[in-house]
Amino acid sequence: MSRKHHQVEEGSFDAHQADWVSRESHPVTSPSTDLKTHGTDKGWGNTAVYILLLVAGAGVAFAGDRLLNPSEITVQPPLAPAFHPLQGWIDSDSNSIAAAVEKVGPAVVRIDATRTVASRERDFTFNPLFDEFFQPPERSQIEQGVGSGFIMESQGIILTNAHVIAGADRVSVTLKDGREFAGEVLGEDPLTDVAVVKIPAANLPTVTLGDSMSVKPGEWAIAIGNPLGLDNTVTAGIISATGRSSSDVGVPDKRVGFLQTDAAINPGNSGGPLLNQSGEVIGMNTAIIGGAQGLGFAIPIHTASAIAQQLIATGKAEHPYLGIRMVTLSPAMRAKINRDRPQGLTVSTDKGVLIVGVTPNAPAAKAGLQVGDIIQAIDEQPMTSFDGVQRAIEAQSVGSQLRFEILRQNRTLSLVVELGSLPSQN
Repeated sequence: MSRKHHQVEEGSFDAHQADWVSRESHPVTSPSTDLKTHGTDKGWGNTAVYILLLVAGAGVAFAGDRLLNPSEITVQPPLAPAFHPLQGWIDSDSNSIAAAVEKVGPAVVRIDATRTVASRERDFTFNPLFDEFFQPPERSQIEQGVGSGFIMESQGIILTNAHVIAGADRVSVTLKDGREFAGEVLGEDPLTDVAVVKIPAANLPTVTLGDSMSVKPGEWAIAIGNPLGLDNTVTAGIISATGRSSSDVGVPDKRVGFLQTDAAINPGNSGGPLLNQSGEVIGMNTAIIGGAQGLGFAIPIHTASAIAQQLIATGKAEHPYLGIRMVTLSPAMRAKINRDRPQGLTVSTDKGVLIVGVTPNAPAAKAGLQVGDIIQAIDEQPMTSFDGVQRAIEAQSVGSQLRFEILRQNRTLSLVVELGSLPSQN
């Protein structure tokens, strides 16, 4: 799977396999440190430099003593100390990371999930010629998954990733104080990778939700979770970017505008909270890009909490649905389309979003959108990429009406589309 010249390795997105392992143990490896010593062959050169600097300095002092009148000499104020990026935290009365962790830590949980996977293993006595008449015996394999979550409501409502509990026969939740409970999955939404689990407990510590809409790159980010089974692990970094599309991350089947962070995230962190400096949850850790460093992604908490409320209320989440396939236009894309003429299409502009497919009986088809239409704006907001169209749709609710401004054969048209509910993916 390739997007924007980088490759996402199979299993690198946690939703595929990263958090699930078999019962067999795996060795833990540590990064090695490559220490290199510098040679001394340049030592005399450095000494010569030092000597020249000393001589030059003495010359300046000698000349200055004769060329400058003492009354002309001004005293410069001392230089301000160099700014340290952590100075605000170092100078604070207490360590902000520790304070945030102390505030939120009790509400972060470990989630253990087990599922049974059926497989047919071929015995050496089986001959492929007889496969039509004889099938290898079916065997069951138990897989275990480890993830994280956090308590949203004191009555045992926990938010986590859908892939952490996907297909699980049993879900177990362990609190920081050591208590363990059987978890009930209230609902899961694979499209946003959000799930809600309930445990039979009350008066539990809860997290405080922050404002993920106002998060900016460069702000501090703190991740808490259970990476690789190492409970209550804390890592820190910054918000590297906001609004990363699912195609940017390499998971085009998701409907999320991700927060990107360089706080270390590993398998097992999935479902855990991403905090701001105040200890408020701004995201739910969910994905990494395999083979890279400092490329972790979190679902913004305003998205996760909105989906969670639907799952708590009805056990499922509804997503607005348009029913088109589209491509972002650019000079290169325009040239390619006009050269290859797919479906007989040609385009006269390199700006906008070209519709290349319309699902029969979908809201777009009912509103009159056609293959070859170029979306210019939605509700008077210019559209320059298919990600922008997707975000505009996802920001609405089922039944909402949107006005599309389109270019059709060099004519500008305005059409109103009433969004439907995304059909079940099952």
